[in-house]
Amino acid sequence: MSTERLPQRPTATGAAEMFVGHVQVDMLYSGEEPSRARLASVRFAPGAHTAWHCHAVGQTLHVTAGVGYVQSRGGELIELRAGDTVRTPPGEWHWHGASADHAMTHLTLTEAPDPAADEPEATWGAHLADGEYPG
Repeated sequence: MSTERLPQRPTATGAAEMFVGHVQVDMLYSGEEPSRARLASVRFAPGAHTAWHCHAVGQTLHVTAGVGYVQSRGGELIELRAGDTVRTPPGEWHWHGASADHAMTHLTLTEAPDPAADEPEATWGAHLADGEYPG
């Protein structure tokens, strides 16, 4: 086995069930067993953000451009800027996205759960209620 260039996948538009506003997702890597790592670049237009969701094995975000937010349910609102890295633990409900007046791009690193666990990689909930997004 040797180093290989992976094929580029087409950019996807974030699904309305999971996102508010214009979001573009570039899936960069999906590991094959024994790796279960997932790496994507996600671009949020100003005001765009996720619905509430959680990840079975947690999620790490690294902001590459812009200004945005991340918040765990019941937790403090954290402002994110280029160069910031945040980790959300397994099973913790949270949302993230761009600020109202700036776009934001982040890398997202997740991991699929063990196939024997029979649980989804991510569970999606409701969109943010009025007053939850600081826009």
